[in-house]
Amino acid sequence: MAKKSSMITRPYEIRWHGRGGQGAITAAKIMAQAAYLKGYQGVTAAPSFGAERRGAPVSASTRISPQPVMVMSQVEKPDVVVVLDQTLLEDQDITSGLGREGWLVVNSRQSPEELKVNGDFNIATADASSVCRELGLIVAGLIVVNTAILGAFVHATEIVDIASIEKAIRERFSDNAVDINLA
Repeated sequence: MAKKSSMITRPYEIRWHGRGGQGAITAAKIMAQAAYLKGYQGVTAAPSFGAERRGAPVSASTRISPQPVMVMSQVEKPDVVVVLDQTLLEDQDITSGLGREGWLVVNSRQSPEELKVNGDFNIATADASSVCRELGLIVAGLIVVNTAILGAFVHATEIVDIASIEKAIRERFSDNAVDINLA
C-alpha cells in the first residue's frame, strides 16, 4: 500500500457497500474529492443504482490514479472494499474480486479475526456505528457512518491522508455538519 508521505504510483480502485442512508455514496465522493485535493490527476466516484430506498443495499465505486481515469464502469477488481454495514457480508459476495494485497475495511465491533470472512486479503475493522451514535449522526433511524469509516480507510490504506479527507468534508458540508462529522 501507499506510504503516508508519498502518492500512489498506479491506479487504485475502491468499492463501497452500505445501506441507503448510511452515506456510502457520499463517502465515495468525499474520497474522490480528497484524492483530487491531495494532487491525484485521475479521480472518479460513481454510484451503482438499483431499487434505491432507505435501508436497501447500495454500492459505489471510487477510482484514484496519478493519471487521468478513462474508465467509468463499476469496480470489479477492487484494491479496497469498504463495508458500512457488516450484515451485508452475510448476504452478498462483497469481497468478489478483492486480491491478496487488497484491504477489506468493515464497520464492526468485531476484530478482524472475529469477522470470519474467507479470503486472502488484509482486514481492518472500526466501530464507526458506536462513534456516530454517540455523536447523534442518525437520520431516519439509520446511523450515518460514512465520515467515521473514512478515517478507518485512511488508517488502513494510507492512499490519502486525513488532512485531505478533512478538507474535502469541510468543502462538502455546512459548518454545523462539519463540526459533527469531524468530532
